[in-house]
Amino acid sequence: MKLRRLLPLVLLSAAAFAGCSKDESSNSKLEVRLMDGPGDFQRVVLDVQKLEVHLKEENDPEGWKLLPFQAQTINVLEYVNGRSALLVSTDFEPGDLKEIRLLLGPDSYVVGRDGQRYDLKTPSGQTSGVKLKLDKASLQARQTFQLLLDFDVAKSVVERGNWRPGNDKKERYLLKPVIRVVAQDLRASLRGTVTPVAALPQVLAIRSSITVPDTFSTSADAAGAFQLSGLPAGTYRVELFPTTTAPTGQPAYRNIVRSNVSIVNNQTTDLGQIQLN
Repeated sequence: MKLRRLLPLVLLSAAAFAGCSKDESSNSKLEVRLMDGPGDFQRVVLDVQKLEVHLKEENDPEGWKLLPFQAQTINVLEYVNGRSALLVSTDFEPGDLKEIRLLLGPDSYVVGRDGQRYDLKTPSGQTSGVKLKLDKASLQARQTFQLLLDFDVAKSVVERGNWRPGNDKKERYLLKPVIRVVAQDLRASLRGTVTPVAALPQVLAIRSSITVPDTFSTSADAAGAFQLSGLPAGTYRVELFPTTTAPTGQPAYRNIVRSNVSIVNNQTTDLGQIQLN
């Protein structure tokens, strides 16, 4: 009698387990990463509270899904030269993603070259969030899909025109986020090294093979290396601009331009070593 009563429960449990395994086996994995374009600050810290994606048609309030993200402050200047911060990595049902939204808290700030902290006012980010539309972002079954949020510091941190030294430091800068979203299928990269490393150049990669050129930027690190990731395929002009001057008695640092650089999807184009003097 005991065996007869237990057998249906065993069969039911096995069926439930099999059904669960089948569903999970068709899941995708969604990753969200953050990287940065350079800006003239010592630190740029974002207070990111929540991340959400929209799964339905525009203006459908029921389409938002909260991602498993741990609220944190992120110094985006740590993520240049091909480095990125992993914000989310989670199992996700296959389907289309329409938008991603960042909700920012009140504790975003910058530290300027003068070493002073300046709060960033982000009224829109604190209320409705920073919404970014996604183009052709479709998760396929049993695949990993990555959204790379390319934060442009130089365009996002805006100084008030009427601010003067001695004014309230909290009123100097506004945060108006300019973020490019790169989907997983854009996996081309560009890299190289510069000498002398003390030149610390900014690097621009300008996609010239389209009507309205795209510009992507980064900076060389302390070892002279630079890398841009998530580039669309095409023909580029690469420009390097030293941000320092050569010591007395040494040849001056020069701006360098490389034209007709071919970027191929899923490949890394290496410019090798570039001499700046």
